[in-house]
Amino acid sequence: MEYLRWSYKDQIATITFQRPPANALSQGVLRELSMVLDEIETNDQIRVLLVHGDGRFFSAGADIKEFTTFDNQEDFTKLSRVGQDLFERMENFPKPIIAAIHGAALGGGLELAMACHIRIVSENAKLGLPELQLGLVPGFGGSQRLPKYVGTAKAAEILFTSEPITGDQAVQFGLANQAYPENEVFEKAFSMAKKISRKSPISLKAAIELLNYSKTNRFYDGVNKEAEVFGRVFMSGDGQEGIQAFIEKRAPKFQGK
Repeated sequence: MEYLRWSYKDQIATITFQRPPANALSQGVLRELSMVLDEIETNDQIRVLLVHGDGRFFSAGADIKEFTTFDNQEDFTKLSRVGQDLFERMENFPKPIIAAIHGAALGGGLELAMACHIRIVSENAKLGLPELQLGLVPGFGGSQRLPKYVGTAKAAEILFTSEPITGDQAVQFGLANQAYPENEVFEKAFSMAKKISRKSPISLKAAIELLNYSKTNRFYDGVNKEAEVFGRVFMSGDGQEGIQAFIEKRAPKFQGK
C-alpha cells in the first residue's frame, strides 16, 4: 500500500497513516483504509484495532489541493458521502477501534478520530474542525458527531472560531478518553487495546451494537444534509477562494457569495 501500513500482534491490529508531512486524508488514503478494514474484519486473529499517524501528526485533515481537481457540486457531495460511509463503517465496526492521537487531528483527521470508539491523546495535541477558516464546512460527519461528544454550545464554539482545543481540553470536554505525554500515547493506547482484547469477541461486538443503538434517524438525516451542504459550500465563491488562498498560503478574502 502507498499511504498506509498495517500489521497485527497479540490480537491487536495497528494501522499507521504514512503520508507526510500531514497525513492528509486523500481519496487514496480513504480507499486504502477501506481495504484494510475489509481484511481486519474477516481475520479472526484480530480483536482490537489501533489507528495512529506516522511523523508529526495523527492527521491534519483532508487533502485541500485535491479539491482543486473537482469541477462541480456533485463531486464534493460524492466525496463527502464516501468519507461519511467509511467513518460510519468504523463507528459500527464489530471490533473496537482506538485512535492514538498526537500532534494534530484537524478537520477530516478529527472526523476520523471521532468515528473511532476510543480516543487516547497527547496532552498538547491540537484537535479541531477548522473548515470555516477556509469558508467551508465539515463533510465527513463532523458537524453531527462533535455535538454528541461535547454538546451543542461547545461544538458551535469549536466550529465557528476554527480554534483547536488541546488534548487535555478534549478529555475535559468529553471528546477524548485519556491524555498522556506524547511519548507515552501509543504505548498507553496499546495497553488499553491489550486489556480489551481479552474480552469475548461476541460481547465486544454486541456492546458496540448497543452503544450505537442510541443513534436516531435524525443523525442519518443530519449526515445526509451535511453532504448536500458540503457540496454547495465548496462550489460557492467563498469556498473556491478559501481553497485557493490555502494553496497560495495567504489569508482568504471572503465576499459572502
